[in-house]
Amino acid sequence: MLYKFKSRATADVIMLEPNGRQLVQIMGKEPGAGGIVTVEQIPAAIAAIEAAIAAEDHALAQAAQEREGDGSEERPDAVHLRQRAAPLLDMLRRSAAAGREVTW
Repeated sequence: MLYKFKSRATADVIMLEPNGRQLVQIMGKEPGAGGIVTVEQIPAAIAAIEAAIAAEDHALAQAAQEREGDGSEERPDAVHLRQRAAPLLDMLRRSAAAGREVTW
């Protein structure tokens, strides 16, 4: 399954199911075939995603410090929440500015 986020303010954002589900849950919504983030809910959704990104960044920094001691390295091909969430965050910000909801 794919998640296809839509807004009348931007182009569609398409994500694979695990990534889309994760972001929908972070925004405090029920994952599934359809849903909506109203204009009034967008600021809270943005804040929730940014908080999750900050938490992951902190965990990654801590893991990097721990790896320094044992000589192992992070996988260079790892894609983190910051990269996965960027298109949706942009959509949410543009939709808020245009007064449009985001659906999936």
